[in-house]
Amino acid sequence: MAPALEKVATNVSISKDLESVSVNKVGGLEFARDEERRLVRKMDVRILPPLAFIGNVGNAKTDGWDKDTGLTGNQYYILVMVFYVPFCLFGTPISLLVKRFTAARVLPILMLGYGSMGLCTAAAKNFSEIFVLRWFLGTFESAMLPGVVFYLSTFYKRDELASRIGIFYAASSISGAFSGLIAFGVFQIKNSKYHGWQYLFWIEGASTIVFSAFAYFWLPRTAATARFFNPREKAIAKSRILSDSSTATDSKLSFRDAFRPFRDWRYLIWAFISLCLGVPLASVNNFLPQIVASLGYSTVKTNLFTVAPNIAGTVVLLILTFSSDYWRERSIHICVPLAITLVGFIILGTIDVLAHRNTAYFACFLLCMGASAPSVLTSSWYSNNTTNESGRAVVAAVMVGIANASGLISTNVFRAQDAPKYLPALITSACFGAVCILLVASLGTYMRLENRRRDRVQGVTLTSAQVDTEALGQDGSRSPLFRYMY
Repeated sequence: MAPALEKVATNVSISKDLESVSVNKVGGLEFARDEERRLVRKMDVRILPPLAFIGNVGNAKTDGWDKDTGLTGNQYYILVMVFYVPFCLFGTPISLLVKRFTAARVLPILMLGYGSMGLCTAAAKNFSEIFVLRWFLGTFESAMLPGVVFYLSTFYKRDELASRIGIFYAASSISGAFSGLIAFGVFQIKNSKYHGWQYLFWIEGASTIVFSAFAYFWLPRTAATARFFNPREKAIAKSRILSDSSTATDSKLSFRDAFRPFRDWRYLIWAFISLCLGVPLASVNNFLPQIVASLGYSTVKTNLFTVAPNIAGTVVLLILTFSSDYWRERSIHICVPLAITLVGFIILGTIDVLAHRNTAYFACFLLCMGASAPSVLTSSWYSNNTTNESGRAVVAAVMVGIANASGLISTNVFRAQDAPKYLPALITSACFGAVCILLVASLGTYMRLENRRRDRVQGVTLTSAQVDTEALGQDGSRSPLFRYMY
């Protein structure tokens, strides 16, 4: 048996012997499981809340935002579309800054810019002004999700990552729900000088700015510099990441390592998966209020009726991400919500929505229940299988950029002339979802078979949890010891 493989097997044996009392980790550090649980809870309380904030503009149109600013024809949909262009252009460069200067500093600055653009949007008076603001809005948000994914991966182990990204994403879904409630309240304000949508942008923009200032001074740069960790907790935090996330911690940005993963054909498959899942996700995120409005409800009811589907989507998202972490499984957990959303699109596309309002509204629940989870779980999936931190930062940026680029597809098929049924958009979203299921199932099956092949060749039975990522060294996923987290 190779020395490295023998070391891994020995560590696995020791860990099993000590399973009931302690955990044997890198560098001979041992710590009680209760001690580790307290550490994780402390990270959850100190790190997750500042990250859990995001806004949207979907509800503004339902109170006449498009009419008050003189938007005509497809101009509203063009404004939604232009938001995604800077996602593709700036996500990767800004994510390199996230790795270089830490997410704890770059993300709050992006949040500040995002909130400022929201405030300015309330003062915009025509299509040209809003177009420019939407461009910069997309620029500031382009590295938000990949930055959060990378940042969390430096604190949490692989079987903890999806649920934490899920909590971050759930905040977005809850934001969608509460935006409906806030919009309902704000739109009741009767003021001859200002419109209801202006109050909505002011509230969301100002909240984001205040939150960004708090996050800048609160978020720790790394576990080693976290003020809320004592020296032993810092050692445990580092040991955890070296055992089940990264080959090295707090490493300097390396451009060679950052782009090395893209030599692997598996990342091409993940890129196609990201493209396909992004279409139904963007359709739901951007056009749910319009889909609900197509059922013939008033402005007030439309905003209220977007709340329940978003809440249902949040609950399903959290269930799937926590389940995925518990079982250390990604691909099946991605296929399930994709199938749920696919059914929702099929229902909306095959019935008369005005004649069958209840069925159509139920389909809206299905759309929300399956839209967000695939994105979260796919982000966790490729991050879990990328052990170099520089590579992980860039991979997340590129994949999220591709997923957001698919928003260009969604916004181009959601055309004003297709209202209220939006049949071309529903068909397009459903087709991309179906292809995504096929790709995910195929890649997951390959990884399972490849792990078994390596077990046979090496004469051992190992899972991803039993191989210390530090032991993989510079080879990372190319090491014979590596086991895919599928």
